[in-house]
Amino acid sequence: MSSLLLTSCGFYTEDIKKQFLDFIDGDISQLKVSIITTASPSKETNRYAQRAMQEFKDMGFQHINFVDIEFDDPQILLHRDVIYINGGNPFTLLYYAKKSGADEIIKTLAAQNVIIVGVSAGTLLLGPNINIVDFFTPQMNTMNLTDFKALGVTDKLIFPHYDREDIFKDSTNKTIEERIVEFESNENCKVTRLKDEEYISI
Repeated sequence: MSSLLLTSCGFYTEDIKKQFLDFIDGDISQLKVSIITTASPSKETNRYAQRAMQEFKDMGFQHINFVDIEFDDPQILLHRDVIYINGGNPFTLLYYAKKSGADEIIKTLAAQNVIIVGVSAGTLLLGPNINIVDFFTPQMNTMNLTDFKALGVTDKLIFPHYDREDIFKDSTNKTIEERIVEFESNENCKVTRLKDEEYISI
């Protein structure tokens, strides 16, 4: 199994960064990194994508590129040591992952010794499905997806930004927790809550 680092906000804390660096085996300056920007508003100029680029440079990585699987050939990912899947719209990310064939490539990499970092939508992509996104924010489904099956690299159903009531406003004033419990009951599943400063490593 590969080294999976599932996060809400990428290298948000020194602890998350340390966990990532613990995965590294070899000379950082020689390793190749791809940052997938497909989900992000403004793609590679997205401030979180730019911040990730800078954080990789600060860690000593020298070979870093942006990849947008909406337009770029996902085969490029086969030659990378680290894949960082930036956040944004999970529906858009899932749509282009399947359309481009990046979904199968990422699954192949996950079975090899490749480090994969998921950030928010990127974390959701690696799970079994994005049903919870449709439950919380169906208005984000601008691609009109009907199949919410994701890559299944992990079987964990994760809800990122669990502590951010401000970004998941509800017209009925239910809390995030109340809505997750409702979702778990509806879907007969267990959701892993992930706060912004937390991470899961697999």
